[in-house]
Amino acid sequence: MKSFLSFLAASLLAGAAAAAPLPSLQVSDTSAQAQAGVPVTVGHVFAKGDVKVGDYFAAAYKGVSIPVQADVKARHADGSVRHALISTVLPQLAGGETASVQLSTVPWAGPGGGARPDALLASGFSALVRLNIGGVTYSADAAQLLASKPYTSWLSGPLVNEWQVAGPVTANGVAHPHLAVRFAIRHYPLAGAGQFGATRVDVTVENNWAYEPDPKNVTYDAEILVNNQAVYQKAALTHYHHARWRKLFWAGAEPKVHVKHDIAYLLGTRALPNYDRTVMPSQTALAKMKTDWEAADSGPMAMPLVNKYMPSTGGRPDIGLQHAWAALYILSMDARARQVTNGLGDLAGSWPVHYRDRNTDQVVSIVDYPYVRDQRIGSDSYNPVTKKHEDMPRCTSTEAGACATPYTPDTAHQPSFAYLPYLLTGDTYYLDELHFWANWNLVTMNPYYRSLSKGLVKGNQVRGQAWSLRTLGHAAYITPDAHPMKPYFNQVLQHNLDFYNTTFAGGATNQLGFIDNTATSYAVAYGGPTGPNTGVAPWMDDFFTSAVGHLHEMGFAGAEPILTWKARFPIGRMMAGGYCWVDGAVYALMVRPSATSAYFSSFAEAYQATMRNNDGSPMVNSTGARYLDQPCGSQAQADWRTQADKDAKVWRTPWLAGEMTGYSASSEGYPSNMQPALAMAAATGIPDAREAWNRFASRSVKPNYSERPQFAIVPR
Repeated sequence: MKSFLSFLAASLLAGAAAAAPLPSLQVSDTSAQAQAGVPVTVGHVFAKGDVKVGDYFAAAYKGVSIPVQADVKARHADGSVRHALISTVLPQLAGGETASVQLSTVPWAGPGGGARPDALLASGFSALVRLNIGGVTYSADAAQLLASKPYTSWLSGPLVNEWQVAGPVTANGVAHPHLAVRFAIRHYPLAGAGQFGATRVDVTVENNWAYEPDPKNVTYDAEILVNNQAVYQKAALTHYHHARWRKLFWAGAEPKVHVKHDIAYLLGTRALPNYDRTVMPSQTALAKMKTDWEAADSGPMAMPLVNKYMPSTGGRPDIGLQHAWAALYILSMDARARQVTNGLGDLAGSWPVHYRDRNTDQVVSIVDYPYVRDQRIGSDSYNPVTKKHEDMPRCTSTEAGACATPYTPDTAHQPSFAYLPYLLTGDTYYLDELHFWANWNLVTMNPYYRSLSKGLVKGNQVRGQAWSLRTLGHAAYITPDAHPMKPYFNQVLQHNLDFYNTTFAGGATNQLGFIDNTATSYAVAYGGPTGPNTGVAPWMDDFFTSAVGHLHEMGFAGAEPILTWKARFPIGRMMAGGYCWVDGAVYALMVRPSATSAYFSSFAEAYQATMRNNDGSPMVNSTGARYLDQPCGSQAQADWRTQADKDAKVWRTPWLAGEMTGYSASSEGYPSNMQPALAMAAATGIPDAREAWNRFASRSVKPNYSERPQFAIVPR
């Protein structure tokens, strides 16, 4: 107690000193009842230079200094804090009240060191997982594991400690070969009114050992007990192979609060894309989101709202740098959007993408296993040095349903499930999810296509390259500096940026700025007036531009050359002479006259080749007028399209002058897909960059982003 009082006194004195202001957190009571001793922990990202080396955090609640604990996890290159977990205990919060916690920095290093779990264990704390498998009860006991095994301290200080430990479930001293439990025990000694404060129990059950023979689904009756009280039961739960599930519980007073981060500051850190803050998230959409979520199965091994067959094509809310629900959360900080965003992060564990190495307790490294693959195709997984195959073992069980999972992941349509939840909570479940997905994008590839341990993602479709780079960049950016996988993800990302910079920014395979590594990704796979394999999908290429633009904004210097080269493609489709910007977001753009020809050297050539009928003839409507003769962006051009629709018996509202093609009113149409790419391109400073954005912003028909704002990104 004496050490805490010393900490309290020092903290209050520090808070009284001249402080450099940081953003505030808005804490709202969600219980409608007064709460006392309310524990709060959030993840917080900070702009480069805002929290310098030697600075510490102070906090004021309702204008009065309160103790705060900061567990710094990642720093920028200049040593300033990038990501930290901020914890405090609010003295009181009235029912329905919203109060501000103002953060600031002070020139004080703060106390060091935290507590061991001994006192908590001595108080009688326990957390037990029981899994009844075919009449045999397997169990894992957090108290026993903490007392007998090495644990890691995730949070460490006088206000809160979190101890993490993992172990197999065992029956009669025998460990189950596939199932393991991970506990994260977070203890606030001075929270609430109890003698031992409040304790959060974070339980994860995994079925994801990478090289364990005969991986398969396991069906069991699950029960979780905290302090000898049953807090969760689930009968006949089928736990899919290479998947995991998570549940949270509290012993002691559970804080009933919702915390809002400062949206402007959050976006200003560049850890997230610059979502358009003029977009007002729809209250109807937020209410429906909550209703849909709560009406669906959101228990272990479920996955509501998201397409379970990820390779399905077409626009949908889960595609983007962030999915639509996360974008709504970012722009609103609404509790309903938070529930769905974090819930999807929890249930991302249901997909069969989780491969944990027993030797390291981390994801399977392509450096340790350069020939690793999640399936065997011929001899591609054979390591000539070790003389062993490094592909994952197959499910060989003949038992009905033992190998089946309802989820099919892929890279080309992969949402970002875990980055934002980890950013704003600091919960390591989400960090692990981020690692699992970033790494699965590597191990699911042919080892030779990815250049073995380099982990090049060039072998995917262009959109698959985009989302792989996005997730890889998120892992490299936000993983704690002390984490063993931090150098790994940074190295793989750098290998990829080096490849794109050398191949495109340094080699200029084409003058228009599109990705064309056709040998493995089939980028130039679209057909049209110039024949098969002569066109690219600009919308797909725009995903790539937005992804490398996002990497550049996060501070990865290696992304600048490829972004600058890529920016010419969306900019040219808006500004180049001989190309009408109204068609800047066409579904397919012809980039060469035949499958064996050289690429066009100008956007004008590409446009002339694209805006024709499939037989190569000019596009002419029933009045005899040619489309290419209409002035760009004019009413005459719009009228031509209206007449062409009538000729084809397509009934829609008349076209407007300056209305872009490609479903311009849709929040998931091709112009919307183009928007983040143009926003990122606008910041490059290359010729016509801002002008291209201004022209795009002045288009006559725009989407209502209030329900699905995942593409509502604007230049900084």
